[in-house]
Amino acid sequence: MPRVNIMLDDDTMSRLSRHAKHLGLPSAAAARSLIQEALARRERLEQRRKLAEDYAAGREDASRLLRVMEPGQWDLLDED
Repeated sequence: MPRVNIMLDDDTMSRLSRHAKHLGLPSAAAARSLIQEALARRERLEQRRKLAEDYAAGREDASRLLRVMEPGQWDLLDED
């Protein structure tokens, strides 16, 4: 598995350490999990932006794409 070295300010490191301790994970594993969650969120937001853009542009299958998404999926896309 590739490695990434990052510099964290004291406050961020302290928050990461508390989060990791709460989860019972090493700090690196907690950081990896948080990064994965953030990337997934960004991908969902980008997908939603693209759907809205396509819908606004009158793309033929946009209404079908919007219909297949259940209301709960839209709620998940709004999570911060």
